[in-house]
Amino acid sequence: MAVTESSTKVVLGGTRGGPDVATLRQDRWWLQPVVTVSVLTAFVIYSTWAAFQNKYYYVGANVHRDLISPFYSPCLASNCVPGSKVGFAFSGWALSPALLILIFPLGFRLTCYYYRRSYYRAFWWSPPACAVSDAHASYTGETRFPLIMQNLHRYFFFAGLIFNTLLTYDAIRAFHQPGLGWGVTVGTIVLLVNAALLWLYSLSCHACRHLCGGQVKSFSKHPIRYRFWKFLTPLNAKHMNFAWASLIFVALTDVYVRLVASGVFSDYKIF
Repeated sequence: MAVTESSTKVVLGGTRGGPDVATLRQDRWWLQPVVTVSVLTAFVIYSTWAAFQNKYYYVGANVHRDLISPFYSPCLASNCVPGSKVGFAFSGWALSPALLILIFPLGFRLTCYYYRRSYYRAFWWSPPACAVSDAHASYTGETRFPLIMQNLHRYFFFAGLIFNTLLTYDAIRAFHQPGLGWGVTVGTIVLLVNAALLWLYSLSCHACRHLCGGQVKSFSKHPIRYRFWKFLTPLNAKHMNFAWASLIFVALTDVYVRLVASGVFSDYKIF
């Protein structure tokens, strides 16, 4: 039997992509970068403003509360308001106490693998979206200053765990109402949710998952590390969600404490 070969002529219509064509996409691909720029810019502006305010960051015993903003915890300056200061303090520090600590949680987020992708795309357009050309003619990766500093992420991760522990302590301490005893208020729930979201963000981090099982050649020989790795893997899949939720909520937590401390409204007692 003779085999007859056949061919189908393919005709490519429209304009082909190339250096002079940014993309052939017709959807609103630019929407996600715009939202990312807006949210991150708003957070940077607000957190910078809040850090330099140096007031309204603590609600104390005068209103039977013990609430502190996560931007100011732990309060390590000698000029901390009464009740907010921890045992150790930097004597002579005249600036806002927030400036002593924000570098660590912000450094953790700035070097985060997910946030790198987000602000590389949104701010530098490198590239801004899938199937959209890069705005830069060359690519050097993260091998030069300052991007080589991104390798500090694993160290900021450990610092982040320390601050998560301190904020968890703040949330537990908030259940004690000076002069009234133990109870639950809106403020305690806010601080508790904030601490939980920060833990979820940290535990879902790629560096955390790699630390637990990334260098293990045989899980059968490391059953404990395998259990940790298996537990963290589903969290890692939701890292983007936890990153945004914890970022927005930590700012809202500062807003809540600030409004209560400034007398805009009272911290409602649930029971």
